[in-house]
Amino acid sequence: MAMSVNDLLAGNKAYAASFTEGALPLPPARKLAAVVCMDARLDPLPFLGLRLGDTHVIRNAGGRVTEDVIRSLAISERLLGTDAIIVVHHTDCGMLTFTNDDIRQKIQTDLGDSAYQAASRIDFLPFTNLAQSVRDDVAAITASPLIPKSIPVYGFIYDVHTGELSPVEPAA
Repeated sequence: MAMSVNDLLAGNKAYAASFTEGALPLPPARKLAAVVCMDARLDPLPFLGLRLGDTHVIRNAGGRVTEDVIRSLAISERLLGTDAIIVVHHTDCGMLTFTNDDIRQKIQTDLGDSAYQAASRIDFLPFTNLAQSVRDDVAAITASPLIPKSIPVYGFIYDVHTGELSPVEPAA
């Protein structure tokens, strides 16, 4: 069951009552930008050993590198001083469970032909190989002319069952 807006506001009131981080500076303290999946089981700050204010966290379905992610990374790096980027995908990811055609058909069935037409113009970026998806997204960042070659980009897989983070080595 979905939470009500009143539940969210009550939760925020409790949070705000003890909030002490209002003086954090705008740039991330650790000069890091992280591209991470939106999966509700992932809480990137703790699993990276970071705190509020340490990093920019850019989240979407699958933690995929899209044009909008590149836009955010360029702002993070050019205007806010980040000097390293990480890409984090995870085990048991929903993006491994469907194809573009699967989701387009589901949209057509549930929402009709006009929604299907809109969905047919979107690459939902599913993948079949977790490590390769990380490599592909790291490569997309390093290939972008908006990200300087001097910025290191690292790829990782987070295990949702153990909490462990493992590096993904570039393809040989």
